[in-house]
Amino acid sequence: MFLRPTDLSAALTALKGRPWAVLAGGTDFYPARVGRPLPDAILDITALAGLRGVREEAAAYRIGALTTWSEVLAAPLPSAFDGLKRAAREIGGRQVQNAATLAGNICNASPAADGIPALLALEAEVELSAHDGMRRLPLASFVAGGRRTQRRPEELVTAILIPRWSARARSTFCKLGARRYLVISIVIVAATLEVGADGTVVRAAVAVGACSEVAQRLARLEAKLLGKPLAPALADQVRPDDIAALTPISDIRGSAEYRRDAAVTLVRRALTELGRE
Repeated sequence: MFLRPTDLSAALTALKGRPWAVLAGGTDFYPARVGRPLPDAILDITALAGLRGVREEAAAYRIGALTTWSEVLAAPLPSAFDGLKRAAREIGGRQVQNAATLAGNICNASPAADGIPALLALEAEVELSAHDGMRRLPLASFVAGGRRTQRRPEELVTAILIPRWSARARSTFCKLGARRYLVISIVIVAATLEVGADGTVVRAAVAVGACSEVAQRLARLEAKLLGKPLAPALADQVRPDDIAALTPISDIRGSAEYRRDAAVTLVRRALTELGRE
């Protein structure tokens, strides 16, 4: 069965009635099923025009569930989104960026998803809609594990919400891979810093991906950064103990020890870069 509704109400009614495999950009959906039959029931949401685009609201920026990475790159967004835009440039090639959605990236919930650390570093929330109501979850709670989320079968992710950061906020994104593009990341780091009028850090979010089943914020390091002057010397605050909560694995792309060392190095690089601006 294949259904392509043209309004959100019809999509939510369908989800209430039976389980569906939700299809948006398809850049994860189809490659994961090569050589296997497709699910019996596919809900294609690409005709839901109301789920497209980036919109500035009173308390947050709203990124519709069908918004692609290319659309994020083209959107006029404040400097706090620079890290997310860097991530957008490194997710696949141009064809993938034109089709793949941010919501699909988080719903796929890969431990090495480039978008998740960048969104965690913006303190993103996920909007989930169902026939009988809507709820919001912090992205950190929405992703429950490798390839697992808190989305219920009757729910559809309808938006990603980014709370406002001040005009003095800046962010960055970096990753380590075997090559520059079209690669599964070994380590991913995203960081956002908000600076007060006195030039010190008043808000900080640092996230690391590909080093645990779920990308994680580094709360201990974030607390240390508060009140420190914005300068490259922020990198000196980073210690190996700050990533103790990470649980990297050893695989074909690198050992656990290598990932731990690389995570510390990339976090230091990110803070050095932000401290120079």
